[in-house]
Amino acid sequence: MAITQKSVKILWGNSGGRCAFPGCWERLCNREAADAAPFTLGEMAHICGDKPGANRHDAGQTDAERDDYQNLILLCPTHHTLIDRKENESVYTVDALKKMKAEHEARVLARLDQEAMTNKTNLARAILPLLEENRQSWEQYGPLSELARSQPHNEAVHTVWVSERLSVIVPNNRKIAAELDAHRCLFDTGEQEVITTFLLHIRSYEQWVEDAIPYAAVKRFPVKFEDLIRGLTDVGA
Repeated sequence: MAITQKSVKILWGNSGGRCAFPGCWERLCNREAADAAPFTLGEMAHICGDKPGANRHDAGQTDAERDDYQNLILLCPTHHTLIDRKENESVYTVDALKKMKAEHEARVLARLDQEAMTNKTNLARAILPLLEENRQSWEQYGPLSELARSQPHNEAVHTVWVSERLSVIVPNNRKIAAELDAHRCLFDTGEQEVITTFLLHIRSYEQWVEDAIPYAAVKRFPVKFEDLIRGLTDVGA
């Protein structure tokens, strides 16, 4: 049994692409790698060890349970090594690692919490940088990027694009959705349809990322939404 792509995607998405070890917060996708392709640093550590003799191994687990999202924590190489040292087993227990993971994912969600907005201009100014970061991820690492086209069979390039979707685009989309849900009352009737279309897009996109639906079912990104946000930002300039 191996870790499924669905578990990988849920783990990376909920972890925000960051190391879950307290005080670390290291970004686990290296986007700048000189002349080499970008690469990922993240390691999916088993909370209950995957093999007999490994730290915290639970012989009662099934193979599916052992490789499930619930039994995984995303760490940088340094802290993965630290928790798996035999002398540290009494410190990094199953309960301690589950608590570490839960607190980290709560921190990621907290960073998505929205601040109260009093007008559409301020809201647009908060949303636009997130849209821009998503665009840059797509242009630099997406399937139509220069990097992907120049190295079509490079598995590392594809891995970085998967990581970008999970650690940048999905969290940014969640934050934008939270802002829109909290401030729908600021928009007029004509704008509501554009917002609804965008929210349908990001929900379907995340479902695809988590392998719940095929790519063909993803609602296309509505350019009118970006035009709306840019227009509101320009008005307030």
